[in-house]
Amino acid sequence: MKSDIHPKYAAVVFRDLASEKSFLTRSTVTSDKTVEWEDGNTYPLVEVEISSESHPFYTGKQRIMDSAGRVERFNQRFKGFGKK
Repeated sequence: MKSDIHPKYAAVVFRDLASEKSFLTRSTVTSDKTVEWEDGNTYPLVEVEISSESHPFYTGKQRIMDSAGRVERFNQRFKGFGKK
């Protein structure tokens, strides 16, 4: 392998903003934010919107959207469309 062409691979803490869960792993991503982990060491902190802790595929919990109100609004808006 060539030297000095690969990114630095180091320990990083990822925090899921949806579930407020954090986990320590290794990654090439960098961050200016830091956090003190359970082992007493300080690691870079990367905040993510969604991870396996909050994603519906992994949790089995589906978010319900209010589609009934949208359908009623659509029907109300176009109820006379096409009539003469």
